[in-house]
Amino acid sequence: MNKIDTKNEPSLPPMDAMIGLDLLEQASDGVVIIDDRNRIIFFNSAAEALWGYAKHEVLGRNVSCLVPGIYRQEHDSYIDANRKTGINKIVGTSREVTFESKAGDYISGEMSISTALIGPEKKRYYMAFMKGVTEEGHRKRLLDLQKSVFDALSGETVIQDVADMICQEVEGFVPNTVAVLMLLGEDGHLQILSGPGLPRRFALALERMDLTPADLQALDQDPTEAMSIVWESYHALGVSLGLYSCWALAIRNRKGRTLGIFALYSRNQHKLSNWPQKIVEGCVPFCGLVIEQHEARQHISQLSNYDPLTGFLNRSVAHRMIKTMISLPNDAQFAIYMIDIDRFRDINDALGHVNGDAFLKTVAERLKRLSRSNYILSRSGANEFIVIVPNISGPAVMELARKIMNSMREPINISGNQIVGTVCIGISQFPDHGPDGESLLSYAEQAMRNAKKQGPGTFRVASNEDNKAAQDRLVLGLALRESIADGLLTLYYQPQVKTSTGELYGVEALSRWNHPTLGNIYPSRFIAVAEETGQIEAIGKWSLEQAMRQITQWDRAGVHVPTVSVNLSAGHFRDRSLPGYLSSLLSEYSVPAHRLTVEITESIMMEKNGDTLGVLEKIRKLGIGLSMDDFGTGYSSLSRLMRLPLTEIKIDRSFIMNLDHDANAQAVTTAVVGIGSRLGMAVVTEGVETEQQYEMLKALNCDVMQGYLFARPMPPEEVEKWVHAREAK
Repeated sequence: MNKIDTKNEPSLPPMDAMIGLDLLEQASDGVVIIDDRNRIIFFNSAAEALWGYAKHEVLGRNVSCLVPGIYRQEHDSYIDANRKTGINKIVGTSREVTFESKAGDYISGEMSISTALIGPEKKRYYMAFMKGVTEEGHRKRLLDLQKSVFDALSGETVIQDVADMICQEVEGFVPNTVAVLMLLGEDGHLQILSGPGLPRRFALALERMDLTPADLQALDQDPTEAMSIVWESYHALGVSLGLYSCWALAIRNRKGRTLGIFALYSRNQHKLSNWPQKIVEGCVPFCGLVIEQHEARQHISQLSNYDPLTGFLNRSVAHRMIKTMISLPNDAQFAIYMIDIDRFRDINDALGHVNGDAFLKTVAERLKRLSRSNYILSRSGANEFIVIVPNISGPAVMELARKIMNSMREPINISGNQIVGTVCIGISQFPDHGPDGESLLSYAEQAMRNAKKQGPGTFRVASNEDNKAAQDRLVLGLALRESIADGLLTLYYQPQVKTSTGELYGVEALSRWNHPTLGNIYPSRFIAVAEETGQIEAIGKWSLEQAMRQITQWDRAGVHVPTVSVNLSAGHFRDRSLPGYLSSLLSEYSVPAHRLTVEITESIMMEKNGDTLGVLEKIRKLGIGLSMDDFGTGYSSLSRLMRLPLTEIKIDRSFIMNLDHDANAQAVTTAVVGIGSRLGMAVVTEGVETEQQYEMLKALNCDVMQGYLFARPMPPEEVEKWVHAREAK
């Protein structure tokens, strides 16, 4: 084992207190030692440089004179707690702190504390080492904050929370300050996004300020002009509220547009260093990102919650607002006005969609002018608006409806065209018309539809009877759709007889519906529902196919039915593929075209669409008959009648039922028979029930009769029996 030779080692100088004190005095970090009464007993040169105090100014004073003023009162209690408990939350650790210099400046530093028991009485002394944070340290703090902001923006953090985080962190960098992030609106007003510590009076003053075009131009050219806007103009107010200094910069995006202002106000009366200004400069870039993200989210919210044309709420948001109003305490009352613009389609078709949009915007503006600040306005459809009015009942409900209608009667100038618009309004009220938003909207919509049936420029208040009818139609419509899919409809056939010979002229196919649960549904009821629910065309095509199949079955059974008439809706004749469909159907069942007649209503005569007339002409060229059903009940005119390629006219039963005692019915019937004869069309009269009616029609030379006098509508097998019985006679 090797031994260390210490004979020739130089002797070490004795380590005494003076050497230790000299070392501490010359240390590059600030050193402060306090005794058991928290008095400063050592303060080295580096500490003098950090705090700006000379030794004689602090020695013997309480150490609280070196900490920021806001912490001084409680500072002794923090140290005493450590003395009594021995729990070292700060002793033996290193952390970043902020301290106050002689000039009142707040300076960041890194502090570590150690403690020792001194003397025979073992009194506890503390020694603190303070290293001033360098510019690099400041930059690191800003980079850490920037990363936190980026992380928050990349997630789902609310923008308000991100802005609050920035302000709180900055206030931690520079104690006794208030950080404020402001948005600059398009109207030149400032809006405080975050600034929880800002006195309310000062915040209101900033938000009430109108920035002039010159102010905005100055901000765009020089970001430091923010100081003159948010401080110099309000310096006296700020001082009165305990704000003595300000650092501010405009926040601009990459294109140079000013987005807002970031400001830092100080409650410290002494002048501070340039550190707060550097903080503001460092925060501005990511504050810009926060504002841009805020604007982007606001834009998305605008698109998802508001109608872009009018700025009104969309239907889904209006529904949420109704739900909120229903949930309010006390006896809340409100009314929902559903407003539909009459004949808006004509405006669009005549003037184009751009001018149609301009018309809608004008209507929206008029609604806005009529509305108070607590009204809720929504555009719920292409030409439909909803106005929700709180705290309204009684006669005031209808009075507002009249005001709305009157406001629309003033002409609207659209590209030089003076358009006088009218609206139909349906009104529902809470709580009278339902406990929830769906019910209230349903009642209002049904009332609006009933108003439209009365004519343009009318309004209706919802009633329970109307809504029950709508619910019945809904149930019936769903059941009808299922029945069509399941083949539950059937065709009955009513014979038509030649007046001159009594021979079978043909049969009219009539739809019948016997539902397993709802029972037998009258045609007048389910055909109307089919038209309202868009199922009438499906019924029409089903009827055509069934009729073709039935003709072939009768032929195989040796029963000759010369022709079958099938009712089609107006919508069928707007479909240019209808002639091709009919042609393929005739070919599929090998039925000659003259054995099929399709019936049209008088509403077809009012069609101005050239396609409709073209479809009728193509059908007639196939050899299929065309019959005008219920002639005389609508708006028929001879000129239009002559343009249609008809083969027969059917006189409505309403004239025949009064034929024997009503001179007007006799005159109309005589005229129609004469018109048909002159135009080469067969005339069929419906609803013949008595011998007297038969004799009168025979005397008028009516071609064909149909009614209970000859036969009721019957299933196909009954038609066979009826034909055989007729032939036997």
